[in-house]
Amino acid sequence: MQILVQVICTKGNSMREKIANHKQLEKSYLTVSEAKRQGRSHGWGKLHSTLPDRDGAINVEWDADTNILNCRVVTRGSGQPNLIIGDFVGFLLLNFKKRIEAINIIPR
Repeated sequence: MQILVQVICTKGNSMREKIANHKQLEKSYLTVSEAKRQGRSHGWGKLHSTLPDRDGAINVEWDADTNILNCRVVTRGSGQPNLIIGDFVGFLLLNFKKRIEAINIIPR
């Protein structure tokens, strides 16, 4: 299953970079598993949950032109995305609420 979490932000530096380098990320049970790979465009990263009951990953991409953080949540098999989405959205609201203008969650 795939879910798109779209975060509309105020102007500023890359939210993807701020998330990947944030000291409190692991306290929200999230970790950066990849940040750069040969052949991929800049401004993307991959997060995984550190908890065993949250299968799947969050692919995070920052669009600097529109100030939108596009996050594609991908789960395997019968994995439910609600837990990892909840951890991620909770982290965003706790640490970046002044930058966030809207959060859209779109099932695909």
